[in-house]
Amino acid sequence: MLDVNINISKIDKSIQEIVNKIIQETRINNNEALKIFTQAPNSLLFLLANARREKLNGNNTFFNKNIHIEPTNICVFDCKFCSYSRLLKEKSQSWEYSLDEMVNMVEKYNIDEITEVHIVGGVHPKMGLKYFIELIKRIKDIRPNIHIKAFTAVELEYMCRKAKVTYKKGLKMLKEAGQNSLPGGGAEIFAKEIRDIICKDKCTSKQWLEIHRTAHEIGMQSNATILYGHIEKPRHIIDHMSRIRDLQDITNGFNAFIPLKYRNGNNQMSHLKEVSIIDDIRMYSIARIFFDNIKHIKAYWPMIGKETTQSLLSFGVDDIDGTIDDSTKIYSMAGVEDQNPTMSTSEITSLIKKVKRIPIERDSIYNQLKVH
Repeated sequence: MLDVNINISKIDKSIQEIVNKIIQETRINNNEALKIFTQAPNSLLFLLANARREKLNGNNTFFNKNIHIEPTNICVFDCKFCSYSRLLKEKSQSWEYSLDEMVNMVEKYNIDEITEVHIVGGVHPKMGLKYFIELIKRIKDIRPNIHIKAFTAVELEYMCRKAKVTYKKGLKMLKEAGQNSLPGGGAEIFAKEIRDIICKDKCTSKQWLEIHRTAHEIGMQSNATILYGHIEKPRHIIDHMSRIRDLQDITNGFNAFIPLKYRNGNNQMSHLKEVSIIDDIRMYSIARIFFDNIKHIKAYWPMIGKETTQSLLSFGVDDIDGTIDDSTKIYSMAGVEDQNPTMSTSEITSLIKKVKRIPIERDSIYNQLKVH
């Protein structure tokens, strides 16, 4: 039972039974989740999210020491929400790093400064499966113990299709080269009517789920995401999370769920107003309440901002990603306030301690390395 001080009799009768199920830690279904997401007052939703966060993780708040490498922002796909990608023929603000340049990015760090290399980028038509296998092997040659978390399902679908191999074969080849896990990007919103508008030409929701299922089956853990705050409706959010929860029931391969806020700078959907911080908190709160089978809810601080991330530690969030190098451009190009997203270990631990939480340095799969 959740340790939460709520007087059920004072709650609207239409949601009393749902709230009681949450307190009793009984799984809620999609209709019940939608009802509390759309009808529960902020104070109630936030209390329930925090109670579940503390039941699962206490005051612990996790982070790791990582760097992001973005091989290129040249991309064959045309996602309407994306401020980051450029077509092959475009030269303005586009880049593509060589293998040597990316290996040097890793090599410049002392071995104790980072435990993870996170590799995601645009889907470049000339950067295929063999290319990235070579990159992974070369990184492992110089940092054999580092964890490589790489390639969204969107990237993987394209590189396996171009190489004419199955997802299982492609993932096995990457794993044998040294890749350890997958990030959760590219999920966006699974509902076809929304996906057809915002990212019609990229991998389908079925393919995204199949790739993650396959990764889990061969021993590669991953994360899951959602892109919220654009043209989706609450029912699309619940449907999206439900599909992830269902897969987690089968594989238990997701480490964390990460809500990603749509940022409206410099993209084809810039006419949309960004949602408020209250909407952000409600999104993270319902995620924490809904996912009874994923232990960690992560706020990706370069996207959501440091102050909001700090606030979210009281509303379901127990992980804030990592130290990150200032090479991350995916959200800075969309107009987020922090154009050079990097935090030192001391800055991260200070951010966490200021809201009375305990900073826990972790590895990529949530083994605890150090309490700060």
